[in-house]
Amino acid sequence: MHAPQLLKIAVVGPESTGKSTMAKQLAEHWNTVCVPEYARYYCQHLNNQYTLQDELNMYYGQIALEESLIPLAKDNLLIADTTIMTIKIWSDHLFGHTPEEVLREIARREYDFYLIMDIDLPWEDDPLRDFPEDRPHFLEVWKTELNKLKASYSVISGQGTARSENGIAAVSRFLNSRFR
Repeated sequence: MHAPQLLKIAVVGPESTGKSTMAKQLAEHWNTVCVPEYARYYCQHLNNQYTLQDELNMYYGQIALEESLIPLAKDNLLIADTTIMTIKIWSDHLFGHTPEEVLREIARREYDFYLIMDIDLPWEDDPLRDFPEDRPHFLEVWKTELNKLKASYSVISGQGTARSENGIAAVSRFLNSRFR
């Protein structure tokens, strides 16, 4: 008998779009674990002065955090508040390229479904956020990168409870399609 395959749902998108809130809501709804965004912990003392080495450190930290939480996934469902694709997007934006090891792991590390959080929420200032005027650009970058991977995703819009209901509904549709 085979163990059921772990399904990984990733919540991604531009800054200040409710990714962490959505990821926590999904994990709570399905009573499973949420992998937090490692970069939020890492960047607290960098004062927005990032190096390519910092991006690599966040890459390794995100992978280690995700791997350490996989055993806690209930019903073979893991929710991730971002993925290492974020490292590629920021490395390309800030430094003009992405280290090869990151690119290789992005190609290898699969997620079953993505929620891209839309930019229809107002910007909330936070010391770890940098580019409020570039959210439309980053939304398109996320779509482009996921399309390159031929990833399955939904863009999640809405305010307040409508946003969380839209996210839960999108994941429900995905899960139902897997088990038909």
